[in-house]
Amino acid sequence: MLAEPHHIRRAGVCSAPRRRRVRWLETGLVVGLASLFSASCAPEEPHHPENAIVLGTLLPFSGSESAIGRNLEQAMLLAVQDLNAAGGLDGRPFHLRTRDSHSSSERGLEGLLELLFTDQVRYLIGPEENRLAREIAREVKALDVFHMLPGYAAPAVARSEATGGWMRLAPSSFDVGCTLARIAFDEGIDTVNTLASRDDYNTTVSSEFTTHFAALGGRILPSVTFASGQHTYVSDIESAFGASAGRTLLASYPTAGSTIVTEWAVSGRPGTWFLGPALRTEVLLANIPTGALDGYVGVSPSLSLRSECRTTTEGPQAVDCTSGNAAAFIERFSSFWDGEAPLPAAHFYYDGVVLIAMGLAYAQAKSGVIPTSGHELHAIIRELNDPAHEAASWRDLPAALTKLRAGIPLRYVGAAAEYQFDDYGANRHYFMQLWTVDGDALVDLAPVAVSCFGGR
Repeated sequence: MLAEPHHIRRAGVCSAPRRRRVRWLETGLVVGLASLFSASCAPEEPHHPENAIVLGTLLPFSGSESAIGRNLEQAMLLAVQDLNAAGGLDGRPFHLRTRDSHSSSERGLEGLLELLFTDQVRYLIGPEENRLAREIAREVKALDVFHMLPGYAAPAVARSEATGGWMRLAPSSFDVGCTLARIAFDEGIDTVNTLASRDDYNTTVSSEFTTHFAALGGRILPSVTFASGQHTYVSDIESAFGASAGRTLLASYPTAGSTIVTEWAVSGRPGTWFLGPALRTEVLLANIPTGALDGYVGVSPSLSLRSECRTTTEGPQAVDCTSGNAAAFIERFSSFWDGEAPLPAAHFYYDGVVLIAMGLAYAQAKSGVIPTSGHELHAIIRELNDPAHEAASWRDLPAALTKLRAGIPLRYVGAAAEYQFDDYGANRHYFMQLWTVDGDALVDLAPVAVSCFGGR
């Protein structure tokens, strides 16, 4: 295990079975891991300044998606640290309250309800799970809570509401499916199918991919869905590759994906893969035979800023991008967390925290009060990120907050993107990142343009 940074200390953890993780940050200091249990283990209540601005988040620290939870939390803790070091909200610190979704809809819903009704957070970030985000929509609207959705698997934002405020940061499954379909079509592939996990996000990616490919004139062969958590997927693999498609999209999370790839390699490696966004992680590579996926192409959100990219004359999707901004964030994250690297999704989670803080700071400067209405904050963040406004970088938050406190509107140039939102609160994306596998390493290829504007 990596050593904790010098500025981190963690409280003791009781071993009771129903554990809830709560982490918090006060005045720039990450303070402990608290646990609340049954009567057999005395509760350890979190302490934070009474005037702190509380941001609530639900992440998977246990269960099938546990590989990503800690990394995403680290990104948000870093954002809170940076904001508090820059003076917070006119002197008031930000505080992150985290609960565990357990990678479970039932237990995750319980955690979300606790954030809303027990912790009474007004600013909610996540969850990573698509289904949970949908299930909590009624409560978010009824309570008029602001709901930031940084994750890849977050539901689409495609309607306006009079109460509540939803903002989506990462590209949607529509963008992912469209890009993969265009790549397959441009490569001259005639037929495709999918092997997809039976969860909201991956089945939607699968559906968007086949729908767009059919619209381009390609032919769809029978696809296969599976339930994650199985001991073996041999029959699912045989069914998917028995169709002899020109390309098969593997749309799943890393735990199931690594088992599938391993069993596929053992069976003789039939067919050819496309790899879904959730598989772009070292966790997958650490649990498959080295070289099993060499040369297979995946797609994920581009972390190059729009200003770092330019189209070329080599083709309708060809883009030339640099990645200095993303590299700087990776260095910042790694130095803070003793060498750990952020997942691509972590860039968006960092930005989600900062976007909320910027909106609150600007609103307070203009009206003298901090908005608790999700609908109001939604409109303010959209207004701030007008392309005509002066840019403010994540690299210099003290300067950004100083100007916002003076009532100067700023658009945010974040760790993942230069943000520009549509009328519903979905960030506009213009490029996607292609990647491949080389041995035990993930290798970025050239980005491509998103050619399906007007999507969800």
